[in-house]
Formats: sequence, structure tokens, C-alpha cells
Amino acid sequence: MADKPTSAKPTQAKPTPLGIYDRPQKDGISGIEVIAIALSALWLLGAAIFFVFLPSDAATSDTGGLRFLMTMLAIFMPVAMIWVAATAARASRVMREESQRLQAAIDAIRQAYIAQSQGRDLGAEPSVSRKLDEIAAAARKTETALATFSTRREAEEAQRPAPTPKVAADDQPALALGTTAEDITPPLPNGDFVRAMNFPETAEDEAGFAALRLALKDRTASQLVQAAQDVLTLLSQDGIYMDDLRPDRARPEVWRQFAAGGRGREIAALGGVRDRSSLALTAGRMKQDPIFRDAAHHFLRRFDKQFAEFAQNATDSEISALADTRTARAFMLLGRVAGTFD
Repeated sequence: MADKPTSAKPTQAKPTPLGIYDRPQKDGISGIEVIAIALSALWLLGAAIFFVFLPSDAATSDTGGLRFLMTMLAIFMPVAMIWVAATAARASRVMREESQRLQAAIDAIRQAYIAQSQGRDLGAEPSVSRKLDEIAAAARKTETALATFSTRREAEEAQRPAPTPKVAADDQPALALGTTAEDITPPLPNGDFVRAMNFPETAEDEAGFAALRLALKDRTASQLVQAAQDVLTLLSQDGIYMDDLRPDRARPEVWRQFAAGGRGREIAALGGVRDRSSLALTAGRMKQDPIFRDAAHHFLRRFDKQFAEFAQNATDSEISALADTRTARAFMLLGRVAGTFD
């Protein structure tokens, strides 16, 4: 019983406008209609007084119909004009109210999007974000991940004894002069490089993780992998995922022009990303977030340098395969926003 007064009180409070959820109020008679009724009544009263008290002259039979028509027009035409003006004023008021509701709806959507972006839980992100986290863990624990896949481990252990004597016999003087282990590591195969640039599809993608481990052992490739991983993680925070993009494919000749140093219009076909929402969100993030801007420019520089080396020994099919990876799509998106293809 004690809860009834408190529960009834909020129902009598004026509801807060909710933008698109706020229905327009249906007013009965507004001030516009009151003014129109008053003017109409005033005009009809004046017309009645005029025609009742004005002495009427004798009208001929042939002009009586025309005079009656003119009298009706003089009485009702001003009334009609008054209500036309009242209708126009009411329509203008309704349009202003609808404009305010639309602006409130836009503000509500913007605030909801900002709140969702800032309060997104990392544990509830889609599968692509989880894959990036797994890749980060694999990058930090490369040696531990080697023991995960027994078949790969056995293959690597079988290959280790063969090159050991050769390296010790041939390169021992070079090591004495300061040559590091990275300098004697064989170059990364193009197929593994392309697979690493696409990152593993799932946690069970053994071939993808094997290629990623090989890329992380390569000095230049590992720098591009880390830069791409940072950029993909930042883009995922705005809901931009490379799997959702469907860029226009460029011919391998255009990619080779880019590797040779071509810029601007001659490589414009590389900017094949047409998703307007992704471009707009990325451009806004590039202007407002200095961390994202630095990461994007660092990634573009690393991709430029690494692709120039890759294109020297890559076939057209390998270039086409690289262009379809997540890393290449990130390059197309960021290059388009940064003006690389303008």
C-alpha cells in the first residue's frame, strides 16, 4: 500500500523526448486555428452587417445572378484565404517539430555509437579480434609455440643437424667478424610470406601459424607482421575488419609499378576499397587519434619497403595472392585515406 503513491507519481511526470522513439503530440486546436476562427467570424459578421443594413437598389432580372455570385465571392473568398494561411502556418510548425525530432534522433544515434565504441568489452569482440589476440600471444611466445605442433617440431629437428656442419665450416670466420644469426638465416619463401601476411584463420590453422613463426624469425618480415598486427587491432576497435572489405582487384603490373617507386595516379588502381563507412571511420580516426596515425604511417612505410623486396622474386600469381591478404587490404584502406594513390 505504501508503494502506490510513489509509483503513481512518476507516471504523471512529463516524458523525456527520445528522438525517433518520441511520437509527435496530437494537439487539438492550436493558436493558429483560434486566430483563423476569430478572423473568419469577424469577417462574416462584418459582411452580414454590410449586406443587411445597406439599402439595396432594385436589380434587373438579367444581372441578379451575377450580383449574387459576386456577393458570395466577397463573403467567402476572404474566409477561404484565411484558412489557407492557417493551414500553411500549421504545416510549417509541424515541419519544425519533425526537424527537431530528426536532430534528436541523430544525436541519440551518435551518442549510442560513441558509448558502444568506448565501452566495448574485449572479451565480447568478434572472432577476428580473438584471432589477433592469439597471434599476439604466438608472437611473444614463439619458442613455446614450437612445441605445440609435434609434426612441425619433428620436421624442424630432422632438418637441424644437416646444415649445422656447413654453417660452422663455411661461416665461422664471418661470425667472428660480428655476423649475426639473422644474416645467415635463409630467405623467407614467398608462399610462407603470403600466408603469414594473411594471419592464421583459426586457432587450429597449423599451416598459418607455421608460416607466421617463420615470418617472425625474418628480421624485415617480422617488423611488417608486428606493424600490421597493431593496425588491424586498432581498426577492429572501430568495427572495421578486413574480412568484410571487398576491394577491387588490381593487376600485378600495377603492383610492380608501386614496388618500383610509382606513386599517385599511376597506381590509383591499388586503392580499390570502396566501403564508404570504413573510409569515413578510418579518416576520422586518422585525424583525431595521434597513436593510430603514427601506427598507420609506420605500417605504410614497412609495407612499402617489404613489398619492394618481395616483388623482385615474386611471380604474378604470388603478387595476386598477397593482394588478397588481410595485410594488403589494410594497406589499400590506409593508403587511400593517407592519399598514397592521389
